[in-house]
Amino acid sequence: MSHRRVSLRKRCENILGHLELPHPFSLDELCGRIAEQRGRPIRLHPLPKEAAETGVCGLWVGTVSVDYVFYEAQTTPLHREHIVLHELGHILFGHHSVEADDDADVHDGHTLTVLGRTNYTTRQEQEAEMLASMIRIRTANTAPHAAATPPRDTLARLESAMGYERRNGGR
Repeated sequence: MSHRRVSLRKRCENILGHLELPHPFSLDELCGRIAEQRGRPIRLHPLPKEAAETGVCGLWVGTVSVDYVFYEAQTTPLHREHIVLHELGHILFGHHSVEADDDADVHDGHTLTVLGRTNYTTRQEQEAEMLASMIRIRTANTAPHAAATPPRDTLARLESAMGYERRNGGR
């Protein structure tokens, strides 16, 4: 079945079905688990000021040996965490940067994937954003700073905001 025929939520649930979320939730532990699955480390870094000034708030740079996730440092801790979860969503979905010529894709013999977070208009951005939100919802009560359980219709509102309609009861 094509990506268009399978709902956004179902695609995210499929990925979550293969991911053991840490309880209590720890972003570092989640990164460690994903790194172990992929066989290469994930390194988290604050986004350079110059990149943040362009409007990018998150960035994933994937090489054959390591994944670098950059996040906006000048925001709240919860927002920083969500930015990282969004970039992890790209990693988990196996998203790739826009096709470029062969010389642009290789640097010192290492294949690069570069995805920057600026908007949510593409399928890849919507998938990464939904997956990040679903991880936060599923771990909300296990995080050290958890407040209250989100309303039951949070996913429906998120899907609606991204232009997706729930069909067949969202299943």
